[in-house]
Amino acid sequence: MQGPAADKQHLLSVVLEDYFQVAPLRGVVKTEQWHLFENRVEVNTRKALDLLDEFDIKATFFVLGWIADEMPEVVREVATRGHEIASKGYYHHSLSQLSRTEFRHDLQRSREALERATGTRVHGYRIAHGWFGPEDLWALDVLAEDGFAYDSSLRPIFRSFARDRSRRLPFPHRHGDATLWEYPLSTWSVGGWSFPIAGGNYLRQFPHALMKRAVARWHRTCEAPFGMYFHVWELDPGQPRIHAAPLLERIRQYRNLDKMPAIIRHYLGAYRFVGIGDYLGLARDPATRDLAPREPVVRVRVPPRPLAPEAKPTHGSENESSAAAVERQPVPVPAPATVPVTIIVPCYNESESLHFLANTLRGVEASLEDRYDLRFIFVDDGSADGTPSLLAKLFGHRSNCAIVSHPTNRGVAAAILTGIRDAGTEIVCSMDCDCTYDPHQLQSLIPMLRDDVDMVTASPYHPEGQVRNVQSWRLVLSRGLSLLYRLVLHHRFYTYTSCFRVYRRSAVVDLPVREGHFLGVVEMLALLDLSGGRLAECPAVLEVRLLGRAHMKVLRTITGHVRLLGRMGWLRLTAPRPAARREEREA
Repeated sequence: MQGPAADKQHLLSVVLEDYFQVAPLRGVVKTEQWHLFENRVEVNTRKALDLLDEFDIKATFFVLGWIADEMPEVVREVATRGHEIASKGYYHHSLSQLSRTEFRHDLQRSREALERATGTRVHGYRIAHGWFGPEDLWALDVLAEDGFAYDSSLRPIFRSFARDRSRRLPFPHRHGDATLWEYPLSTWSVGGWSFPIAGGNYLRQFPHALMKRAVARWHRTCEAPFGMYFHVWELDPGQPRIHAAPLLERIRQYRNLDKMPAIIRHYLGAYRFVGIGDYLGLARDPATRDLAPREPVVRVRVPPRPLAPEAKPTHGSENESSAAAVERQPVPVPAPATVPVTIIVPCYNESESLHFLANTLRGVEASLEDRYDLRFIFVDDGSADGTPSLLAKLFGHRSNCAIVSHPTNRGVAAAILTGIRDAGTEIVCSMDCDCTYDPHQLQSLIPMLRDDVDMVTASPYHPEGQVRNVQSWRLVLSRGLSLLYRLVLHHRFYTYTSCFRVYRRSAVVDLPVREGHFLGVVEMLALLDLSGGRLAECPAVLEVRLLGRAHMKVLRTITGHVRLLGRMGWLRLTAPRPAARREEREA
C-alpha cells in the first residue's frame, strides 16, 4: 500500500443512504420504521452515478449495510459502474450508541452485507452518524484489527484537535502490525480554529463564495488531498418533508437542496477527484472471507400465523397386520372463518403520506389475516394535491380496496361517515392516514367490540396508553378538552378526540352528526353516549405525525369544541336518561 501522493488529486466520496435514514431525523424516525417509507435511494443513486459519469470521475461510495441487504441491486450497480464500495455501518448508529463489542459486530455485519452484494472486498469505513473525536481513537484500533485499510470518520473541527494539529491531515494510524490510513474531514483553519469545508451539508449551508475560496486555498497551499463528500439524497429536492423534526434539524436537512447539483458540478469541473481506495492503490479483490448468513433486518413484529392442529390418524383393527395396513392421511382441519372488517381511511392532501400508509397496511394485513377479512375504503376528501392519482396507483388495482371521492373538502368526520355508509360489514374501523396511531393496534381494539358494545375508541391518555414526540401544547389542548367532555358525557373516558376507532355500523350509520370536521369525531361519540350506546376505551400509543402537515385549524377547533360542549350539555339535560333511551331502542 502506498501513502498519500502530493499530485493535486483530491478525494471524493458519496454517502449512499435514503432521506429518512439521516442524522437530523433520527430523533423522530425509528430504525424499525425504515421499510415503511417511500424508497427513493435507487433513483437518487442513479442521479449521483450519472453526475459522476458526466465528469468521468470514480468515487468511493460509503454504503449502509441495511441498504445492501434490502436493495443489493443498487449497490451492485454502483460497483459495476466502476466505483469503490466502502462501509458506513449497518444501521445509522453513532459511536456513542455502541460498546466496543457492538461496534465490531456492526462493522462485520455491514462488511459482510456489502461483500455479499458486490462480491468485492471492502477496504474502507466511515461512521454512519456523527464523527470521531479525540476520545474515540480506540475505534481506529478496532478497524485496524478487523483488516480495514482506511477510515474517514475523524472530524477535527473547532478546537477538538488543537493540541495535535497533525490530525487535520491524512495520517497512518498504527496498531500492532497493522496500519490504517485516516482521512479526516477537511477543514479550514482560522486563528487556531478549524471549520469544516468538505461535506454536503457544509457546502449547502455556508455561502458558496466563501467555500469556493476555502477549497481553492487548500488546493494551492496544502500538499495533502482535499476530501469532499455529498449524499445521494442531496440531489433530491422533491423528497418528502418530515415536519416532526425540530426546526434546526429541518433546516440542516432541507435547506438549499435545489442548489446542490450546481454546487457539486462546480467542484467536479474545477478539480481532479478520485476515490479513496483508488488513491491508495487498493485492488478490487474478490471477497474471500466466509460470509455469514444474512441476519434478519429490523421489522415491525408480525405475530406468527397459528397452525391448525393436526388430526390424529385413524388406526386399523387389531387383526390387521402392519404390512397390510393402509396408510392413513391426517384429516384436514378447515381454517377458522375470518370476520369481515372494513377499515376507513380519510385522505385530504396526503400525497406525502400515502407510500408510508401503503407499506404500513401491508404489514397490518399480514398480521391480521388469520382472524379478519380486511377491506379498505379510502375516502378522498376533496384533495387538491396528487392524492387522488396516487391513491389509484397504490390501491386502485386491489380487489379489497375501494376509493370514494368528495368533490369538495367536507372534513374528517364527514369522510368517516361516508366510509361507514359505503361499508358492507358490521365491524367498521377508522384510522388516520398519517398513521399517528399504528393500525397494528387494531389487534387490541377490534376484540373489544363485543356484542354489547357499539364503539371502541383509542386512548393515548389512558394510564396504560402512551404519547410519543407530540408537541406539548397539543397535549395540553387535547387533555383539557377531554376533561371537559368527561363533565358532560356519561362515559368517563380519558380520550374523546381520537379518530382511531372501531364501530358497530348499525349503531352509527344513522347518527344525526352536524359537524363535518374534527368536531364531528367527538360528536359521534357524544351522540352515542347520550342515546344510551355502550362505548369502550382501549389504551393506545399516539405518535407524532412524520410526513405531511396536520390540517386542524387550532382556534377554529377550540371555539367549535366550546360550542359543541354547550350543545351536548343541553342535550344531556333535556334528553331522556340513557337507560330509558336504550330500553326504547331495544324494544
